[in-house]
Amino acid sequence: MTLSMYQASVPAFQKHLHALDGLLDKAASYAAAKKIDAGVLLASRLYPDMYELTRQVQAATDFAKAASTRLSGATVPSFADTETTIPELKARIAKTLALLDAIKPEQMTGSEDSVFTLKVGPNDMTFKGSDYLLHFALPNFYFHCATAYAILRHNGVEIGKRDFMRRIA
Repeated sequence: MTLSMYQASVPAFQKHLHALDGLLDKAASYAAAKKIDAGVLLASRLYPDMYELTRQVQAATDFAKAASTRLSGATVPSFADTETTIPELKARIAKTLALLDAIKPEQMTGSEDSVFTLKVGPNDMTFKGSDYLLHFALPNFYFHCATAYAILRHNGVEIGKRDFMRRIA
């Protein structure tokens, strides 16, 4: 059985973005129940030199949209990174999910051998499509999703592995 670039990317992005959306729902409920300003959770980070929760969600959506559009041959859309509330972050996730829903498997056919050069910080990095997906985009996406989960869990939000591994219909 051959696994296509589409199968290796879009469904994984969709599943974990739905899970991230659910985590934000639980964060909002937790903040309301504990009478905590949700902004405190959004500004939380695991360590001073790491991104805060808001930026973790933004980064996860960035990797999902960039990888899927780049591998489909489309131009990577830019999102403004202006979200300051849980509803705004949920809207960003919904916007990313809509973008993923529009990508068809055949658009990614052959992208495993395409060559991409990206600006990563001050450096240019060149990848073959399969390496870009498997060794750059997916690991970064999962890192930011897992870190968002860890920030919420660290702050007392009652979530567990099932929330992170959430099933989608």
